[in-house]
Amino acid sequence: MKLTPLDNASVIAIRDCMGAQSNESVLIITDEFKKKIGYSLFRNAKRLGHDSLYLEMKSNEMHGQEPLPQIAELMKMFDVVLCPTAKSLTHTNARRNASALGSRIATFPGITEEIMIRGLNADYHKIAALTIKLQEVLNKVKIVRVTTSLGTDITMDVTGRNAFASKGLFHKKGESGNLPTGEAFLAPVEGKSSGVFYVDGSMASLGVVKGKPIRIEVKDGLAVKISGGTQAKKLDDTLNKFGDLSRNIAEFGIGTNHKAKLSGVLLEDEKVMGTIHIALGDNKSMGGSVDIPIHLDGVVKKPTVYFDGKMIMKNGKFLI
Repeated sequence: MKLTPLDNASVIAIRDCMGAQSNESVLIITDEFKKKIGYSLFRNAKRLGHDSLYLEMKSNEMHGQEPLPQIAELMKMFDVVLCPTAKSLTHTNARRNASALGSRIATFPGITEEIMIRGLNADYHKIAALTIKLQEVLNKVKIVRVTTSLGTDITMDVTGRNAFASKGLFHKKGESGNLPTGEAFLAPVEGKSSGVFYVDGSMASLGVVKGKPIRIEVKDGLAVKISGGTQAKKLDDTLNKFGDLSRNIAEFGIGTNHKAKLSGVLLEDEKVMGTIHIALGDNKSMGGSVDIPIHLDGVVKKPTVYFDGKMIMKNGKFLI
């Protein structure tokens, strides 16, 4: 069998990123939109000698929406779970509960063949080293401030919050993250972010920001005003469907993947080196208290970032 670039990327995901051992079982959860990638992962898991199951579900309508209870139960039964789906299963109780029982899980929300091939051919040891370094620094930080030339100036209190390293190597029981990946992130303290940020890269569920950037005004930890063009209106309308908690400043993250490019798919966009992202909605997965079926990230290009007043990134270039 001649291996395609997609096959090679699937092998890297299973063998290298997940570190799947010969005696471990592998579950693939996909949907009607991502089944080609799902089947490639399944086919290559079998070829690598793993007891594997391929499950194709009906696509969810929203990122963070729970899968069927039967699927949630299956996730707990496998050593390695790979989820290439159109809508993210990352911030779900199904994923959290399976991780808590020891399953190693990689989610691929919105994945495309191009992103799969490009993103999984990155140097994950290099990505892991930078991501872990940022995680260690972030763990000691109390205040994060982000500014940009567009007018972003937001301050987020992260005191006492644990940072996470989505490093692309998920080899220990219960580890999880996106593939392709490369980001360090945490949940700011609820109610303690303020300022304004301009999403000029891409926005989850909307793609690459075109025309006017999305201006998000933040007060007491909530996005109180969203303005800009048609994409800003769509974002505001979406959040209105989920109530005030959907406007929670849920996440601050920094991209660490040198191969990632701005493509309009948040899975890749939030990993781009030289960007940060701020998410709205659910933060339960990262140690927060907001449990809501929506989590939307907005990517900010060329930021200047301060940790407790010390500049660690200038116009998108790391200083550490």
